[in-house]
Amino acid sequence: MSLSLSRSASLLVSPPREKELRAGEETRTDLDPELAEKYRRLKDAEQNFGDLEVREILIEIAQYFLARGDLSRALNNYSSAYEKAGSTDVKIDITLKVMLIGFKLKDPELLKKQIEQAKLLFEEGGDWERKNRFKAYEGVYLMMIRQFKASASNFLDILATYNDKELLTFEEFIKYTIITSLVSLDRATIRAKLISAPEVLSVIEKMPIMKQFMESLYHCRYHEFFQAFVEVLNWVKADEYLHTHSQNWSREMRIVVYSQFLESYRSVTLEAMATAFGVSIGFLDRELCDFINLGRLACKIDKVSGVVESCRPDSRNGLYQSIVREGDVLLNRLQKLARVMDV
Repeated sequence: MSLSLSRSASLLVSPPREKELRAGEETRTDLDPELAEKYRRLKDAEQNFGDLEVREILIEIAQYFLARGDLSRALNNYSSAYEKAGSTDVKIDITLKVMLIGFKLKDPELLKKQIEQAKLLFEEGGDWERKNRFKAYEGVYLMMIRQFKASASNFLDILATYNDKELLTFEEFIKYTIITSLVSLDRATIRAKLISAPEVLSVIEKMPIMKQFMESLYHCRYHEFFQAFVEVLNWVKADEYLHTHSQNWSREMRIVVYSQFLESYRSVTLEAMATAFGVSIGFLDRELCDFINLGRLACKIDKVSGVVESCRPDSRNGLYQSIVREGDVLLNRLQKLARVMDV
């Protein structure tokens, strides 16, 4: 990556300089005594000590404002502290703190900049604990921007070692892992990395709806799945990170479950399929028609006989077509190379 660490500090989104904002505050009499003492110590450190002491007090002040919900002032102080951070680990710690503020603000642009900055810093160092925290934070960000597969990949990568409590409790982390994984990953991966994972098994009994949601889909108990799906969807609609994507998540989740069901049949009656899902024939007919028209389900409906017929692609023919396309690309490149060599 061409962007150097010396330039990466510019990626930190900084409101007006904290030094300007606090001008004169050190002597105000209406300040919280705790904050006034921190400002006194900061002034003393700036006059008599080095960057290390100044940075530590700036971080204290940032945490003071963060605890009281003054996120702008917290950002300012973290930005000032970052400029005085000597080691890569300290810069990473500050970047992760700013990401926490980004999550509180629900600011994807701020989060994106911090992720870019953190990736630069991790090229220079950073221990596994910091990398795990970053993967969790990036996973939540990816979930916020509807990249469920990438988010699930991050969560599953750190499932065995997740221990951060600042952003998510372990139970919340497991919930998000289940929600992002089921909508985006294949059954084999879900079985190996989720359903059989000791970390999931250790807490899933405390989340009966999530357990029913996950296991009923994997074991093809579709009536149970739809019962749990309604409750999980209500949770998604109310969730601070997922509520804006609840409609998309719901649609993609239904496509997953219908596709899984139809993989087992060349043809099945609408009545039998509706019974399996515990829904009316009319509802299922409308659902399937919508997804077929969108090109999301490989099937067709015979309205006369009331049968759904799967239209699974011929794998041999698909392989042949893929080889032909790749061959055409290779021939075009060879022709361009031949023309260059002739010149």
